[in-house]
Parts: sequence; structure tokens; C-alpha cells
Amino acid sequence: QVQLVESGGGLVQAGDSLRLSCDASGRIFNSYAMGWFRQAPGTEREFVAAIRRPSGITYYADSVKGRFTISRDNAKDTVYLQMNSLKPEDTAVYYCADSKTYYETYLAANRFNYWGQGTQVTVSS
Repeated sequence: QVQLVESGGGLVQAGDSLRLSCDASGRIFNSYAMGWFRQAPGTEREFVAAIRRPSGITYYADSVKGRFTISRDNAKDTVYLQMNSLKPEDTAVYYCADSKTYYETYLAANRFNYWGQGTQVTVSS
């Protein structure tokens, strides 16, 4: 089992920055990747970013490329999502996820096995 706890969400204005954190515990030594997804009301959960273990190769949704950065601190078992130049359309609940399976890419929710409870990000215009 893996436990994931997100933090760092909040209410900001357009153009501001936020850094989300995902603290992982449990059986994380055999994770192949960790990712961030988001879900706005009335929409499906969508991919935001992912990072492979141990290579550190990253993937981003086109909508956040150049603005968001995913990173990890292996010593702390924490994954971060630095979000810059935030837009109102970034408003959503952001979820951290962990994958126990090797895939060529990690762009879909069904590639991940464990999920956090989510943290709300609201960007006002």
C-alpha cells in the first residue's frame, strides 16, 4: 500500500505561483512513476505532469508546458508541482498519483494505482 498526501493548494490570482507537494509513504520503493492530475467540476480527471523513477524523465500536458514543473526529492519521498503563471482555467482539484507498473508513457489516469485525496487550487481572474 502507498499513502499519498497532497498539500499547497489555495486561492491565488491569475499570474501568481503555487507549489504543490505530495508526501508519499508505504511501499514506494517499487514505484515506476509519480504524477499529477486535476479535475474541475463537471469534467473528467486530466493528466498534468508525471516523472519517472529512477530516471527522472518528465511528461507534461500541452496546457501546462513551460508553466508547470514536476520534480521529486527522493530523500523525502516527496513530489512537487511548481505552478507558475497560473490561469483561471487551472482551477481544479489536483491529485497526486503513484504507478507500480512499467509503461512507455504515463499520460493517462489508468496507468496509476494509488491516489491522494486531492488539494484545491483556485485561480481568480
